Amino acid sequence: MTTDAAPHRVPTPRGVQAVYYTLTLGNTLAASFIWGINTLFLLDAGLTNLEAFAANAFFSAGMFLFEIPTGVVADTLGRRASYLLGTITLAVTTVLYWLLWVWQSPFWAWAVVSVLLGLGFTFFSGAVDAWLVDALHATAYQGSLEKVFGRALIVGSVAMLAGSMLGGILAQLTNLGVPFLVRAGVLVLMLVVAALLMRDLGFTPERGAGPLKATGNVFRASLKYGLGNPPVRWLMFTTPFTAGVGIYAFYALQPYLLELWGDEDAYSIAGLAAAILAGAGIVGGMLAPYVRRLFRKRTSTILLATVSSALALVAFAFTTNFWVAVVLLAVWGIASSLDDPLHRAYLNDMIPSKQRATVLSFDSLLGSAGGAVVQPILGRSADIGGYGASLLWSGVITAIATPFVLLSRAQGSPADTARELSTSPASDDEPATDATPPPA
Repeated sequence: MTTDAAPHRVPTPRGVQAVYYTLTLGNTLAASFIWGINTLFLLDAGLTNLEAFAANAFFSAGMFLFEIPTGVVADTLGRRASYLLGTITLAVTTVLYWLLWVWQSPFWAWAVVSVLLGLGFTFFSGAVDAWLVDALHATAYQGSLEKVFGRALIVGSVAMLAGSMLGGILAQLTNLGVPFLVRAGVLVLMLVVAALLMRDLGFTPERGAGPLKATGNVFRASLKYGLGNPPVRWLMFTTPFTAGVGIYAFYALQPYLLELWGDEDAYSIAGLAAAILAGAGIVGGMLAPYVRRLFRKRTSTILLATVSSALALVAFAFTTNFWVAVVLLAVWGIASSLDDPLHRAYLNDMIPSKQRATVLSFDSLLGSAGGAVVQPILGRSADIGGYGASLLWSGVITAIATPFVLLSRAQGSPADTARELSTSPASDDEPATDATPPPA
């Protein structure tokens, strides 16, 4: 069933993917303008390392607080509505961040606005992927989710490469605040694009039951198909460690590369960290479908990526050479990028349509919870022992995810061996598998 579809145009899987890639391109381009210089921006505002990463932790705390409520918004009001609300919220809070920098505001103000930034991103997490998978079901897509998510990773990585490099160069030519204003402008443009192109397909929001009752129904069902479904539960329990560390490592590597380079004012070098990760994302997105074919189970690739990520992070502690650090950064980026499409495809293949956005948001919530806890700890370890020591501990924390991957694997879910998306989503009465097992 489709809703809100334009009467003069029949939606197709190719058209759905085109809209999804457009949204991914715009969102990532907007966000990445500040990714290469965000830590430097916070330090330039007068914050210490502890305060800078604590501000990031408040961002993660905001995502933790609002993930489920905004996921329920997506499952009750619609995925398009959630996306538009997120774009507006992010544009406003990005401008507020710039104002805090201009005013050299106290830490408590950064904490408040960081929480609101987290709110903006939670409107996206879960909603966009849920929109995609439901729309692919509605248009009878025949193919693997890994291929779609892998291509999206490539598109996002290209946008990240362009945005992070341009952001670093722009900061070098002007000041650290200008990339934030550019980001807000791109978000306003994406608001218009999404309003014109995005329609809820294959999904009917639960509006008749009233907001409180509908919210309760969706939330209870989401717990059932999330934490109540063992393979989903164990997979989601990897997220606090991998995603939580990933947020810290991404931002810590900016000043770390500057430190190894020897010039703390070379903002374009800081942008290089984000750009390398963008290039790694392109490689990882291209490799993911092919690496998937090497293993019968998705969890095998997820396990490989998790272990490789942990080892790369640990290795940072044992080098003082800039170019060796660049190579390690690329290895870590590729390993993380291999995990992303497999994790998303495996998770989506086990969730019914009506609870999809909320369960996906819960997965993001756990990542935000991990980030809120580990970022201040790792930031403090950087103050005491340097960035290398903090990255060593990052690798140790990432490795904790390994047993949870094995526990999810042990459940024998059909989604673990799925190769293609089925043409009809699972009902709300049974966990989704969306799986077409490979030939014996």
